[in-house]
Amino acid sequence: MDRSEEDDFRAFVGARMERWRRAAYLLCRDWHLADDLVGTVVGKLYAHWRTVAAADNPDAYAQRVLTTSWIDERRRPWRREQPAEVLPEHGWTPPDRAGDRDQLDTLLGHLGRRQRAVIVLRFYFDRSVEETAELLGISPGTVKSQSKRALELLRTLSYTTESRK
Repeated sequence: MDRSEEDDFRAFVGARMERWRRAAYLLCRDWHLADDLVGTVVGKLYAHWRTVAAADNPDAYAQRVLTTSWIDERRRPWRREQPAEVLPEHGWTPPDRAGDRDQLDTLLGHLGRRQRAVIVLRFYFDRSVEETAELLGISPGTVKSQSKRALELLRTLSYTTESRK
């Protein structure tokens, strides 16, 4: 990679890093894993920068790399282990535009991996059904059905949470 390509790569990543981090958090619900995923994505994009730069939509390319990296990470055997105790997060809290981050995190936690990926891509990244299907490697019909089921579940859970207050 020559100097101008490296400068283009740095500019591309720098402008999108925080958004990727927030999206990774919405997918995995763990800031540390989100940071790891973004690092993986940056490494993969760097290794294939000429392909990324030549793509019709480099942002979609990067989002697909992020989503598939998360799915691959979830398949790793050590990720299936759950800690006995959840330690509280201390220190810096990343910026978040959600009014009630804890409720959003809890609600997203009730969704399966594919449903969560569909919801994040469709409603956080504002992707179309077709774009979401292409990014996840599934059919548009599957995106629609997963969206419908996930939104129904989120509405039910949100209503149940609100009625308890």
